[in-house]
Amino acid sequence: MFIIELTYKVPAAEIDAALAPHMAFLDKYYQSGNFIASGRKEPRDGGIIMALAPTRKDIEAIIAQDPFYQNKMADYRIIEFKATKKTKAFSIFEGDE
Repeated sequence: MFIIELTYKVPAAEIDAALAPHMAFLDKYYQSGNFIASGRKEPRDGGIIMALAPTRKDIEAIIAQDPFYQNKMADYRIIEFKATKKTKAFSIFEGDE
């Protein structure tokens, strides 16, 4: 499992203007099963994506398709972790990495 942290490099008005293509990118990877949750950080200086993929290289390839990444609008930090303690409901994600 991966946490992808975005930190905006441009003003919020530029982010808002480019939001539709970014949302289409998110939708694509929700449909593929790679993304399981996402949203804005508070304060609104970026966002978080919870993702599943076999490898970090797979996540890097996915990020490279994000219009925010392609247009250099955000920096990306990838954090890989293994959920060793979780609720039963979280178990639906086991084995999908």
